[in-house]
Amino acid sequence: MALRLLDVVLPEGSFDALKGAFREDVIQGGPWRHSLIGGSRLMRVLIDAEDSGRLVDAIEQRCGELPGFSLTIQRVEAALPRPVERDETPSARRSAFGPKQRTRGLSREELFSDVRDMARTTRVFIVTVVLSTVVASVGLLANDAAAIIGAMVIAPLLGPNVGLALAATLADGKLFRHALKANVYGLAIALGMTIPLGLLLLGEAGSEITARTQVDLGDPILALAAGAAGTLAVTTGVPMSLVGVMVAVALLPPTAVLGLMIGGQRFDAVGGASLLLLTNMLCIVFAGAITFRLTGVRPSTWWEAERARRSSRLAIVILGVLLVLVTLMIARLAG
Repeated sequence: MALRLLDVVLPEGSFDALKGAFREDVIQGGPWRHSLIGGSRLMRVLIDAEDSGRLVDAIEQRCGELPGFSLTIQRVEAALPRPVERDETPSARRSAFGPKQRTRGLSREELFSDVRDMARTTRVFIVTVVLSTVVASVGLLANDAAAIIGAMVIAPLLGPNVGLALAATLADGKLFRHALKANVYGLAIALGMTIPLGLLLLGEAGSEITARTQVDLGDPILALAAGAAGTLAVTTGVPMSLVGVMVAVALLPPTAVLGLMIGGQRFDAVGGASLLLLTNMLCIVFAGAITFRLTGVRPSTWWEAERARRSSRLAIVILGVLLVLVTLMIARLAG
């Protein structure tokens, strides 16, 4: 069970604002109260990570305008006594968080922080792209499925695409720019490395390469499932290694194949590899944006939420139209 420790700082005498928020059917430990220098008071409570989003929203609504209010969220690796698994009942959720708080998942602030970090173009991101491209290229040229799986494990392309989906959901232009930049850098690095390799080393294309130059109607379904799984992992705190392989398989191998085909001047296969890559990227972002909306991810204030709702609807419509056009193209080629 993933746990979070909430530290709530309030001015002296303001704890009445939190009455009813920390119920026994929600918390895993606490609440513990401490006095701080300057007259403020600290309340600490241990909760299930999937309850943090609803509880943080409830605290912010009750205490956000109080002077000196602050809220910090910390990951907890383990706790004693061990947390108790509780049955999820609609009545318990309503009593603790109110009738409108029915979704489960990480808090909006923690989710945004995690996705923003994954979508940054850092040295680690670039090095990981380079290493995963090397491994994927070796696997493709040697027709070695094990090496390709290794590239899927270390490929970092999940973050930027989840970032695009979250940016569309929250109407966050800055996050969109960061995620788009990371996507462009990642794909450009992979292509820049594999084009020379294709020119120098590409011989007879093996089955692993050939499979990624042919697109059928099952590929969009795979990519949609991968995007939804990756997004659910982010929103619920599930370790990314459980679903990273699903998302990486939809992006890095087709990019590497595209570069090898261009370098090897196999232009008859370039179209298929390009179409597969485009299809997978559209499906991942499309499924991610829908999943974020269905799990209740939204800005904190009503006016931001309304703007984000319009933005996400427009983005989903545009992505949906593009996806339909691509699917029709795939069906035509397959037929």
